[in-house]
Parts: sequence; C-alpha cells; structure tokens
Amino acid sequence: MNLIEIKKILEGHYQRDPHAEGHRNIVFWYDEAGEFEKDIEQLDLEKAEIVTLTDHNSFAVKYRLEVEEPERDFLLYSNRPKPLTRDNWLLDTLKYSIEFSADKAVLIMRDFGVMDESMLPAFRKHLKFFDNKERYRKLASYELERITEEGLEIAILSVLCKLSMPDLEHVVRRVLVGELEKSNKVFEEITKYGDSEAFWRLMKKYYGYNSETRSLEGLLVTLLTTHMSHQIELPLPVTWQPFVSNKRSNCVVLVSNFMSHAMDGEQYRKLADRVQSVLKLVDYLETWELEKILPCDTFRAIDIFALKKLTHFLVEGLGEFQKYREIIGKRKTTHWANEVYAGAYELVLMALELFSMEKDIEPVMLLEHPGELLEAYTKTVYRMDRFYRKYWTACDRLAEKEWMAELSERVENTYANWFLNQLSVKWSKSLEGTYTYSRKIPSTYRQLDFYRDWVKPHVEKQDRIFVIISDALRYEVGHELMELLNTEIRGATSLDWMEGVVPSTTKLGMAALLPREIGEKMVLDASGDLQVGGISTQGTENRQTVLKKHVKDALALSYNQLADMKRADYKEAFEGRKLVYLYHNTIDALGDKAATERQVFEGVDRALQELVQLVRNLVNHISATRILITADHGFLYQRSPLQEASKMTKHSVNVLEEGRRYLLMDDEEIHIEGLNIPLEDLFGKETKLKAVVPKGLIRYKMPGPGANYVHGGASLQEMILPVVQFKNIRNDTFKASKVEVRLTSITRKITNRITYLEFFQTDLVEAKKTPMKLKIYFEDEIGNRISNENIVIADSMAKEPAKRTHREKFTLKDMAYDKTKKYYLILEDEEESVEKIVERISFTIDLLISDDFGL
Repeated sequence: MNLIEIKKILEGHYQRDPHAEGHRNIVFWYDEAGEFEKDIEQLDLEKAEIVTLTDHNSFAVKYRLEVEEPERDFLLYSNRPKPLTRDNWLLDTLKYSIEFSADKAVLIMRDFGVMDESMLPAFRKHLKFFDNKERYRKLASYELERITEEGLEIAILSVLCKLSMPDLEHVVRRVLVGELEKSNKVFEEITKYGDSEAFWRLMKKYYGYNSETRSLEGLLVTLLTTHMSHQIELPLPVTWQPFVSNKRSNCVVLVSNFMSHAMDGEQYRKLADRVQSVLKLVDYLETWELEKILPCDTFRAIDIFALKKLTHFLVEGLGEFQKYREIIGKRKTTHWANEVYAGAYELVLMALELFSMEKDIEPVMLLEHPGELLEAYTKTVYRMDRFYRKYWTACDRLAEKEWMAELSERVENTYANWFLNQLSVKWSKSLEGTYTYSRKIPSTYRQLDFYRDWVKPHVEKQDRIFVIISDALRYEVGHELMELLNTEIRGATSLDWMEGVVPSTTKLGMAALLPREIGEKMVLDASGDLQVGGISTQGTENRQTVLKKHVKDALALSYNQLADMKRADYKEAFEGRKLVYLYHNTIDALGDKAATERQVFEGVDRALQELVQLVRNLVNHISATRILITADHGFLYQRSPLQEASKMTKHSVNVLEEGRRYLLMDDEEIHIEGLNIPLEDLFGKETKLKAVVPKGLIRYKMPGPGANYVHGGASLQEMILPVVQFKNIRNDTFKASKVEVRLTSITRKITNRITYLEFFQTDLVEAKKTPMKLKIYFEDEIGNRISNENIVIADSMAKEPAKRTHREKFTLKDMAYDKTKKYYLILEDEEESVEKIVERISFTIDLLISDDFGL
C-alpha cells in the first residue's frame, strides 16, 4: 500500500458529521515493521496533526490529548509493536479511538469488527479469498458475531459453496454433490480460494474422518457406513469397520438431513448407490436376517432385498400375512421406500391383501342363494376387485417389472382363475332358478327403478338434485369414491347398490336411469335405437329431452362440457335447474378400445379424481346439497390373456345385437347355452326380446383384440352398481380431519445423545378421520436442526392402543448444549403446504455423558 492510498484511507477516518459538536477523531497507527517510518513526515493530513510515539513520551502525549488539546484530531504513529495492555499508558484513549494498519489483513479484520490480534494469521492466510468483491460481500452478509478462527474457516467454506448462511453440514453436502460431476468445481474453489487443509481438519473434528489417504470418496463411505451401523442390529463386516466414525451422531444427523432434503435427496441417492457398490453390500445381504436391517434406509439395496424377500414369501404361499404387513409398515417410513419404492411396496401390499382375503372368502364359494352371495360381495368380497385393480395400477407405474413376474402370475391365478371364475360360476348358477324367470333378486334396488327410488322423491319435494352417471363405474370403484368424498369434502357420503339391467350395456343402462311414466316400457326400433316415451335415449341432448318431459327445467350435460367451466359459468348453466343429469365417461372410454384397454385401471384412478373434483365444484360454485353418483354398467377385466377355454363360439342364429358377453335376440323360442333372460321388464310382456349371457366368465368369440375388458354380461362386477349419495352439510362434524398424534413420553429433558420417544395416534382412521404423515426432528431456538429426522405415518385403524403407538429413535448432533436454553421437538405435517408445524414441544438438553455412542 503506497502513501497516497494510506492518506486517502486516513482522511476518511477524520470525516465527521458537521452537526456533531464536541466530537473528534484520534487514529493510532502501530507500524511494527517500521515500513513507513521515513515517510510519516511527508504525510500531510488536512484535518489531523501527526504525533510520533516513542518509548518515553506516552504520558506527555496523553496530557496533550486530554488536557491541552481535547478537541483536536490526531494521528498517533508508532514504529514499535503495540504495547501490552498492562504497559499501555494510552489504553483508555485507544478504546475510544480508531486503530489503523497498512497491513491489508488487518484492514480486513478490522472491517469485520475483529480486534483480537491472534486472529491476524487467519485473515492473512485468506487474502486471496478476500481479493474478490463478491466473496467479500457475501461473507459480510453473514453478519458474523464473535469470529473465531474455526468460525471464519466455516464461513469461508460456506461462501465458496454458495450457501445463504455458514453451515458446515451444508458445506459437506455441497462438496459431496460436486463429486457427481466430471470435475468437482466446488472443491476446486475451496482448494483455490479457501483452505482445503482446513476442510479436512473440520472433517476430522466433527465427522471423525481421519484417513491417511484422505479423499472425498473415503469421507462419503465413512459417513454412510457410520449411518448404517447406527441403524442395523448386526455387526458390520470386518472390512467395513475402519469406516465407522467415532463421531457417529454427527454422521447420522448429516446423512439423515441429506437424504430427507427436498433439493438434495436425488443427489444423495446417486452418491449412496456409489458407496453401495464400493462396499459390495448386495453380497452381504443374503447372509443377513431381514428383520435385523429393517430400520436401515441408508442404501437402495436394502429395499430391493426386502421387496424380493416379500415377493418370494408370497409366491411360495408361506402365508404369514401379518408379519409381512409389519415389514411393509416398518419400511414405508424410510427414505427409499418413500421416494423410490412406494409403488413397489404398494404392489406387494395389494398382492398380500389379495392372498390374505383368498382364505377369508373360501366359505363364500359355498353359498347358493343369490341374496347371500350379494350380501357377501357388497360387504367384503368386492375388495378382491379393488386389490387386484390396485396391484396392476401399481405395477403399470413401475419402470422395472422383471422382479415381480412370478408374483404377477400368482396374482392372476388367484384372481382370474380362482376368484373370478368360481364366483362367476357360482353366481350364474344361483341366478338360473330365479333371475332368468322373475328378473328380480329379492330385497334389492333395481337400476330400472333408479329414477323412481332415488330421484323422484327429491323432485316431488322441489329439492335440487344432481345425478352424475359415470360410465363403467363398477361397485368397488364406487366404494372407493365414497371413501374419497368422505375424506376430501365436508358433508355426508353413503353408499348403496342396485341391480343393473342385463345385458349390462351402455345403451340399456343409460336408458334405465331415465324417468318413465308408470307402466311405460322401452322400445327398440328397427334401427337398434332405444327409445323412452318415443324419444331416442342416444346422446346427451336426447336424454335431456326425456328428462324435460318429467321436469321442465331439467338439464343434461356431458363432463366435457363442464371441464373448463369457471364459477360464473356454473352459476349461469345451473341457474333455476332443479334436476341435472351429468354424464361422465373416462373408464369405459379407455376399456372399450382394444388399443387402450390395458390402461383401464389407470383410467379408474383418473375417473375418481375427476368425480371428486366435479362434486367439489358443484358444492363450492353453486352450493349443491344433494348429489347422486351411479353408473350405467360395471365391467370385468383381467390382465392375463384369455385361455381358449374361456371363449365360446356363438350359435348360428340371428341376433339383433351382440357383444363378447351377451346376445340380444327377438326369438324367445330358441334356447342357447347360457343364461336365457326374458326382457319383459324392459320392453313389456308382449316382447319376444331376450338376452343370452354366457355363464361364468365366458366370452363369445369375436374377431379382433379387446377381450380382457368386457361388460354386457351378468357377473357381479358387471351388474351390481353403486349408488353414492352425497349430502353437503356445512357442520364441522361432517368435515374430514386428520388423526392426532401426541408425544406420550413424559420427560421433557434429554440426558443422552441417543434417545427414544413414544408417540400415540389418538384417533382411529375412519370415514372422517384421515391418516397423518409426520416428519419429526429436534431444532434449536433459531431453527437449526440438531437431530436426525423420523417419519411417523399415523394410519392405523386398530382399536388396540399398542398398534397405534410409535417408538422413534433420535440422535443429537455432537455439539455443546446449554441446559438453560430451550430446544424444540418439531412435529411437521409434510403434506401441508403452508401451516406445516403441527406441534413445537419445548425440551431442555443436559447431556450427562459425552460418549458419542450414547452408552
């Protein structure tokens, strides 16, 4: 620094507020090396007098400053070292003055408010870092207090890692993520502008990494191996032992926060895969007991191992279903199961429930009466359809499917070859003596009477009623829809069922849902058009005409017409309408086409979302209070190709209409193999029309693909239809809420770095009580995380308290804790977008031991 620069800086120190009276500036300059001893006389300061300090004039100078010239500005120059505190006659003056140095490191140090001379080497070491204005400005933005050498090192590393605040844990994560690139630019920055040696010292001190051949890969292996050792109940292989850190708690917390971080989780998984390969983890897994490693979520291989084991158990038919549920329950709270393998675990769980239910419903296959079979199906047996559907929905969403090929085969054998086949044959047999003649199953609602039974009572009371007809919404899907509406929309939702018409086709089903005069029958004209009251029932516009004959202000719309409507459009469209029929077609639109029938289960999920949103819009936009949701028909679907034995050649007879599951004929004298069903209820006593449907699951042979998804027949899945009733009730009693989770551990004082806490799900999951997924961790008063994170999924429907209790293991960072300060246990609902914090529970931490292993 030359004399001109020095003069400029010094002159700046003597600038003062012109309105401030009685204020002066004194600057001390200790030029220990005497670099400017000869130049000091040439330094001409405009506002200050220069006084040179010697070994013998301190008292005289002090007298001059304080007594003779108390208002004058001075520069006090010394070519000697700064005196020790006890020897400094001018110490009290120095305390209210400015200390100048021509040493750049000193200037920087003073700029950061550091007066401790022992910090000078630390600042001098980083002059290259401070040469850059952006880095300088970023470090200043941290507003560091009480800067120590280590604190400065961490702050500089944080700047080089582009962090918003100094944080060693985040530095480690940024550096390790840099290893995923061809060149680690983050660590290159540290080496070039920081101090890589300081980085490694910090790794040794806080994470116990002390390898002679240090490397970032070695650090990563140490962190993850230590994390795994903390979670499994087995000794690690001997070759892994050197990588287990003595700073276990810090490693555990870092890895836990790394994997659970919203932005860094994907990078963690890539790094973990590398370490998994280095450790050759897969080679060891086969020798370990699954139960001993269940809590561990360090590596992907553990989930793959667990999934393959579960799949093997199910394929072999070992049947310990509750044990398998518990395994899945333990895994579903772990990182990989949540972020990568949620669909795979869902698939295994659905297969498990399918096989478990197989045992439960064997007695159903012994029932003979249609009423008994119906009761069993609508109460419990329908769940087989749901488990099968959800199995294949999960399967279709998986990228890799080879590992569960045998499981899929067993699912098909159980569902299609056993359940569907036997139930359909049993049902067909039960109908032969009653249904084919009386067309009536005792004690059931009929689709043919839908308007009379469900709609007309509201019309007569001048209530506004909405009817949503979703094509192919079979009974089990209607049941899930009821659950979703109860969960997502305030109101009361219930489910009933009715017997659909046979043939279970769209044309007949849609017509059956329309109003008719007493005694009025349908008419099938020569062109195959179905009429009610002389009006075609084909298409939304014609159906509206039929509705208007009975209710003049009725309205019929398709779902597509509603899809883009806003609130104002809803109000305009439904103003003054007392009866509204809305037609929705997502499931059948996919299933009825050979090219898309494999997507039908995905279509069911989409249909459910659309229907829930439609009900929500009706409630929110126009305050709809009564909504009925039903279907024209159901459907049968199996994923596996049909065997030749499941197909049947039609007889060479004339038919009016045909499908894979039905024939429509006008010759009642001809009897064809199958259920021959007269259609007097639909077309009147004089009709000669009849339907023939094959027994069981048989399809009629027809050219072309598309035999897996069918309807038209008389199976339970095709003809038993849901009637979902939604009533908008604004009482909070009918508003769904999540179950509560409470900390039941009494103590609010932690004395061990590793501690266990218990949480209790206070409510059962039911219609209006929905599951809650919590992230739970500790943080300090300013929000810094100080522990690992645990996930608690409160989704139990069990009445037994023990099955609703969660015991979680928490590991605190290895750091100093102040027993007079508050620390907080955070219960965070990760599914909430705004108010995430469910509860913030105050704790004190007073560690009785310093052993990192918490023993």
